[in-house]
Amino acid sequence: MMESGAHFCNSCGEQVGVDANGEVFVACHECYFPICKACFEYEVNEGRKVCLRCATPYADRAKDNDDTKAYGNQSTMAAQINVSQDVGLHARHVSTVSTVDSELNDESGNPIWKNRVESWKEKDKKNKKKKSAPKTENEASVPQEQQMEEIQSSEAAAAEPLSTIVPIPKTRITPYRIVIVVRLIILGLFFHYRVTNPVDSAFGLWLTSIICEIWFAFSWVLDQFPKWSPINRDTFIDRLSARYERPGEPSQLAAVDFFVSTVDPLKEPPLITANTVLSILAVDYPVDKVSCYVSDDGAAMLTFESLVETADFARKWIPFCKKFAIEPRAPEFYFSQKIDYLKDKVQPSFVKERRAMKRDYEEFKVRINALVAKAQKTPDEGWTMQDGTSWPGNNSRDHPGMIQVFLGHSGAHDIEGNELPRLVYVSREKRPGYQHHKKAGAENALVRVSAVLTNAPFILNLDCDHYVNNSKAVREAMCFLMDPVLGRELCYVQFPQRFDGIDRSDRYANRNTVFFDVNMKGLDGIQGPVYVGTGCVFNRQALYGYSPPSMPKLPKSSSCCCCPSKKQTKDVSELYRDAKREELDAAIFNLREIDNYDEYERSMLISQMSFEKTFGLSTVFIESTLMESGGLPESADPSMLIKEAIHVISCGYEEKTAWGKEIGWIYGSVTEDILTGFKMQCRGWRSVYCMPLRPAFKGSAPINLSDRLHQVLRWALGSVEIFFSRHCPLWYGFAGGRLRWLQRLAYINTIVYPFTSLPLIAYCTLPAICLLTGKFIIPTLSNLASALFLGLFLSIIITSVLELRWSGVTIEALWRNEQFWVIGGVSAHLFAVFQGFLKMLAGVDTNFTVTAKAAEDTEFGELYIIKWTTLLIPPTTLIVINIVGVVAGFSDALNGGYESWGPLFGKVFFAFWVIFHLYPFLKGLMGRQNRTPTVVILWSVLLASVFSLVWVKINPFISRADSSSISQTCISIDC
Repeated sequence: MMESGAHFCNSCGEQVGVDANGEVFVACHECYFPICKACFEYEVNEGRKVCLRCATPYADRAKDNDDTKAYGNQSTMAAQINVSQDVGLHARHVSTVSTVDSELNDESGNPIWKNRVESWKEKDKKNKKKKSAPKTENEASVPQEQQMEEIQSSEAAAAEPLSTIVPIPKTRITPYRIVIVVRLIILGLFFHYRVTNPVDSAFGLWLTSIICEIWFAFSWVLDQFPKWSPINRDTFIDRLSARYERPGEPSQLAAVDFFVSTVDPLKEPPLITANTVLSILAVDYPVDKVSCYVSDDGAAMLTFESLVETADFARKWIPFCKKFAIEPRAPEFYFSQKIDYLKDKVQPSFVKERRAMKRDYEEFKVRINALVAKAQKTPDEGWTMQDGTSWPGNNSRDHPGMIQVFLGHSGAHDIEGNELPRLVYVSREKRPGYQHHKKAGAENALVRVSAVLTNAPFILNLDCDHYVNNSKAVREAMCFLMDPVLGRELCYVQFPQRFDGIDRSDRYANRNTVFFDVNMKGLDGIQGPVYVGTGCVFNRQALYGYSPPSMPKLPKSSSCCCCPSKKQTKDVSELYRDAKREELDAAIFNLREIDNYDEYERSMLISQMSFEKTFGLSTVFIESTLMESGGLPESADPSMLIKEAIHVISCGYEEKTAWGKEIGWIYGSVTEDILTGFKMQCRGWRSVYCMPLRPAFKGSAPINLSDRLHQVLRWALGSVEIFFSRHCPLWYGFAGGRLRWLQRLAYINTIVYPFTSLPLIAYCTLPAICLLTGKFIIPTLSNLASALFLGLFLSIIITSVLELRWSGVTIEALWRNEQFWVIGGVSAHLFAVFQGFLKMLAGVDTNFTVTAKAAEDTEFGELYIIKWTTLLIPPTTLIVINIVGVVAGFSDALNGGYESWGPLFGKVFFAFWVIFHLYPFLKGLMGRQNRTPTVVILWSVLLASVFSLVWVKINPFISRADSSSISQTCISIDC
């Protein structure tokens, strides 16, 4: 059994061991290359007195214990690996690459690849000596004082952080935490009172209410405690430029590949996609570091032709944006701004050029709209391209892969002769009988294509309707990802979603302000925000399934030695696999550091290490995964890259690989975003939430009621699918111990919240039942009970107020969020639960239509559109029966006299609570001119009537004795 802190020599495969001082042996103090003392002495005796990795000469060391002490000042090997990461040590871990001992090691424990590597080193030895000689001369020619000054200045610049954490002031967060604890105590006392004081006259109603209230309390805990330590962050873009963009030198900023995904151009208008692409191409970032990949998963010729027009217009738009530093850089949204566009503009030619650009954009819109009008009716013979050939994607379900590079390295320049970013059209191959995995499959295809063509170390994915609103957004993300300390631990940087075109009152909580400004800040203080599907900058290595460089140690098992548990066995097996992965990584590093080696031998070595089982059968792509800093392999043939890119998007490429299982976007749920982020953080990665003052990205939301409910239904169904999958946070990822407990609570909350619909719809029905039957779920209140109820309500109010205080969210946003939680809970979430059960038990899958992204010409015109959907029936039924219950309750009180008004107050209070929460739904149901679908009213009234009649005839909450006594006393009806 090996311990978690054990590491192995990269020459012989044995443990590194310790020196005479008890410290881990270190040979090279520059890169901390793991090598045992025996191998080090052998290298020195053979005359090789330079480090195998960094070629730094070994210092003069005796073999006695005293001299060894100078190199044993690192306490653990984990610390050595942390330091060595800064100089390029690839201590990454592939979670799915498995190697067989007999393939890698011989009987004595020495790796087979050692001989090959040694032979390549011998070939390369003379070249390295020739290179090191002039380097020494140059270093000697520089005065020592000047060297020291340069080193000190560079160290001072490196010491400046690119970002900082701004904690919430204690005067705001401490009272918030105290109230949370107090509310938890009050909840315990409240449930003790409720359970010990049953309502015998309405036992069924009382029991139902108790179950619902317990679930609500559980949901509150899941939602509240991950917000225990919220934080804010500030970035320093000027420091980023000073460090990586020095005058007179090429920019050292990391390259970024942008992903834009679209499916149906008739529901996702090409003009909106074009604006997104234009905002990306005009971003404030070095043009040679930006590449935009547009995924057309519908293989529509309309999308292709609109990108042709977009690429042509970009030659004019990009220099205009950068010359005058305009914001935002999406033309549709820039020209529609109702602000003084002359503010801060001092160039005399600005007005003239702006008018000319606006005229050009209007002509561009006319051309795009003409393409859309032409595409409304598909020709019988299919679409034909300009050269007369048939469009390959005429059958969207059966077509080859298509790639077209429009801008960038193809030689295109803007009107001023400057280089343009790369723009690539991608439509992956689709064939009948293959599972394509919708958006997640499209994103994984883009990962492979971009790795073959550009291989930027970072990936930013956007929906087709989310444009870049802040041209410096990429620089904001780089302040985290390129930070020497923080960046090594980050799998992604998530930006909040902001929206245009929403009505001022945000009737259906489209902005989701509470989630993005409260919950996500809380998660940022733990292990990082969840991935929300768009506006996210990924570390490509994290998408490949690697673990972070300084992975947390696995916890020791607490079981006794005589009775080992399954968990202990699993931990040991993971340690064993981790050790093998370190050997594999070391072999890969040695292979890459050697200049002269045989190409055939290299391909054989890659094949031997079974990378194909993980990443697929593409040597070019596999080599790109080994390049942590991005860029194309030197062996890549530019003339063959497009052919290789077509190969990696073939529909059968992912078969028998780890795509969608351990690497890339994870399959198995329509909400692949939650699942993908969850898998990364289970490996030990953390994420960061970036909220610049100017929103980084903005999108358009489906603001009408029907589309909004379908959107919520899709999210809820994805959560239910994850709940029933092997990736459920309730049981997945415990063995590694790399996911923090509060973070796990947050993920559990994201997958169990749809089940709240069951107690919610029951609780919303209880007030109507109480009013119709004259019963109540709460007995006569004592002084203690009144104090508990009052304390509970006050704690709820104070918690909300303090939450608003530290987050900056408005009361209206909080109230809208509360309202739509009820609306979505009794409709979309309820349907998601039943559809999830159907899919699990009967295998019935649900197909979702893409939400329309365009609105009517009038402002907020889409808000008043009502589309028939079964999701409208449950909330309408609840409104009707509660209104009927209120009317019946007041009628009974009028007939019952003065004493009936006291008990009526509590019942009516809960009924009005339901009605007020469903008020936005009722208002949306009426539309602009009360154009409610007749079928919705008929179904709702029918269900409410049937329910009321059945309730009067069969009252399960009144005992037989009570019913007989009532029948004797109620001989006549008092009218």
